[in-house]
Order: sequence, then C-alpha cells, then structure tokens
Amino acid sequence: MSDQIQSIAERIRELREISGLSAETLSKELGVSKDSYVGYESGNVDIPVGFLYELANKYKVELTAILTGNEPKLHNYALVRKGGGVVVERMKQYHYMSLAYNFINKKSEPFLVTIDPKAEGEDFVFSAHPGQEFNYMVEGRLRIMIDGHEIILEEGDSLYFDSTKTHGMLALDDKPAKLLAIVIH
Repeated sequence: MSDQIQSIAERIRELREISGLSAETLSKELGVSKDSYVGYESGNVDIPVGFLYELANKYKVELTAILTGNEPKLHNYALVRKGGGVVVERMKQYHYMSLAYNFINKKSEPFLVTIDPKAEGEDFVFSAHPGQEFNYMVEGRLRIMIDGHEIILEEGDSLYFDSTKTHGMLALDDKPAKLLAIVIH
C-alpha cells in the first residue's frame, strides 16, 4: 500500500488508542467487521472514504486531519487552484482530490474523483456512508449502482442520492471517468 494509506492507518490507530477503545469496540460502533477494521489500521487494506468520514464524525475531527495529519485553518474562503487539491489515494482504480481540505467546519466534502476503467472481469466496489452525495460528470461515462438500481451517467449529467444506500461506480468505454462528488454531512 502507499505511504499515504500507511500514514492514514497510523492516524486512525492513534485516534482509537487515545480514545481508549479496543479495535473490537470501535468496529462494532462503526458497523464494520473487526477484521476489516484491523486491516484498515494495518494499512494493508484499502480504507473507504465513507469509513474515514464516519470516523472523523465519531472523533469530532476534520476529515482533512485524518487524511493529511494537518488541521484545516481557513474560515472565510478556501481557494484551490487547478491540480492543487489534496490527493487521496485509497483504491487502485479511484483517485480522489479533496477540493476544500483547508476550510474548517465544512458542511460538505467536495472531491474531484477520477475512476480508471477496470480490467476485464473486475466488478463494482461498493461503499456506503452517512449523509447525501451529489455527483456531476465532468468527462467520460459512468455506470453507477445505488441500492440495486443501475444508472448510466454521461458528461454533464448529475445525480443526487442518499449515500447511506450501498453504491458503486464503474468507468465505461475503457476510458477514465471524472466527476465532481460532493458528500454532504
């Protein structure tokens, strides 16, 4: 796994240890198996952004602090120039760029997400997380499954959904798909 995932894993382990919780207790509170949680803390398993979001809410810390180790500081506005967001690498085919990492007390988490086409035979990777999500297709085509419903998004399309429902995405046409994803708390 990447150095970034290892650093995130260390931070989530430190948060748990500081709180005095066992891995078993915390995994139950967050609704994941103990094995999955221990894998997240080891840095040897992809850590879903939805899980990190739930963890940030539990500990009342900014998601940015878990992702980068730094607390956001800006209150009035946060400007992120093209290509200047914080890159979050967590899964081979998903590339996240946090677009408001330096703004404190956010009510939403905006990401620019690039999804690489999957190799033949690969399928959806599903996740769910608290809140709602807005997706706007910037380029490419995307197949989304939400709670068993299939939707195809093309450039310029948008989708708003309950992100507590299980959802997964696949890039189509053997090309990357790029979308603006806003997770709303």
